[in-house]
Amino acid sequence: MSSNGPTIQPAKVLSSRSHQTPGKLLVTELFFEVPLDHSNPRSDPLRIFCRSARKFEKPAVPKPASDDDKLPWLVYIPGGPGFGCPPPQSLMEFTNTVLARSYQFLAFDHRGMGLSTPATAASITAKGSPEQQAEYLKHFRAENAVRDLEAIRKCLTADYPEEKKKWTIMGSSYGGFVCLNYLSFYPEGLREVFPVAGLPPITQSTPDLPIEKLFRKVLSRNQKYYAKYPEDKANVRKILELISREESQLPSGDVLTAARFLEMGLFFGFHGGLDSVHDVVVRAANDIDIFGYLTRPTLSAIEGFSWFNDQPLYAVMHGSIYAQGHASDWAFDRVSKNYPEFDIDLQATRDEGLLFTGEMVFRRAFENHGELKHLLSVAELLEKKTDWPNLYDLEQLQKNEVPVFAAIYVEDMYVDFDYSLETASIVKGCKTFITNVLYHDAIRSKNEDVLKALFALRDDTID
Repeated sequence: MSSNGPTIQPAKVLSSRSHQTPGKLLVTELFFEVPLDHSNPRSDPLRIFCRSARKFEKPAVPKPASDDDKLPWLVYIPGGPGFGCPPPQSLMEFTNTVLARSYQFLAFDHRGMGLSTPATAASITAKGSPEQQAEYLKHFRAENAVRDLEAIRKCLTADYPEEKKKWTIMGSSYGGFVCLNYLSFYPEGLREVFPVAGLPPITQSTPDLPIEKLFRKVLSRNQKYYAKYPEDKANVRKILELISREESQLPSGDVLTAARFLEMGLFFGFHGGLDSVHDVVVRAANDIDIFGYLTRPTLSAIEGFSWFNDQPLYAVMHGSIYAQGHASDWAFDRVSKNYPEFDIDLQATRDEGLLFTGEMVFRRAFENHGELKHLLSVAELLEKKTDWPNLYDLEQLQKNEVPVFAAIYVEDMYVDFDYSLETASIVKGCKTFITNVLYHDAIRSKNEDVLKALFALRDDTID
């Protein structure tokens, strides 16, 4: 048993199928079974999906199996909460870099996300009353992602020599939050840890102060957007006037509201994000000039900026990913009262550009997104839940012995720079790559730069 968590039993392999893919990869699709509650192995089973990757080899003479084939694992933990992991062949540069360093690669889908017993409005409401739904969803935070990973590690390395049983984890964004939980409660399973744009505010028991910083960062990104595209001050106003005057229906059937349109600012913290929002604004303004309404391609483009309907956990669980012993209590709505410039009802009085919102999960999202409308009752219960267990063990992190190599971005709009530095200073032995020229999604957009810097931290010396 871990000193801080329940004993984890090895996951059960439900199926394993391998396929050669372009780029000389051998990709194996793996379905595992784990219990909903790892402290109760007889609780309802969940399916966890992963894809592994190795170099595809076709030697003239088959090689005999040996311990050399049991390469150490590197697991990629994607962000969210809400998103599955792209297949290794869609991350070729990333995958090849990992394989070139003599790892096996594993792409992990968090429970409820991707193909891991997906949590949708239909599957969640099927659990029964809102109280029963909340009882189910309370098992979908970082601590249970870690327990799932430990169960999978024990399964995959069951016949490995002892020195190869530990594995390396790399977590991006919310995946970095998972990394810190792993370090806190199951460090014995880890060889090395790479949090990428994902060092969480571990000293905070509520989301309030981190969200305060988020509002300020989003305000700054709005200012940079309108400095780059000053003509969009008039264009955005024109679009919102049309939305308030005439009902426009998105392809999903949802009604386009001003709040829904302004949610596109979520992308302001990505490489090229300002430009991609501008492209939609130009398209919408052009529609209005020519037709006086928004065309289907424009409405599709606007809807493509939203994740809530397809990844409802991103909204339903967002407050709880910060909560330790306290309720999140609709923190984004509460903190917004300190930033009246984001108030949609007051926007019309602003002479400056109307403000887009960022990674802000307001209660109104459960009114503006069709799938979320079914989940408001359970969201209310989760937002009021006060007995969330601690996500991090500061004492354990202060005596950490696992090598940690973290990428921290000064201009990160989602994971605060100052809190990331604080966390890095608490985790014993944490080495940091800090830059002001990369944004939050650099692990995808600038992959080579990130991995080169992180492995240099691991392999090189600063002397």
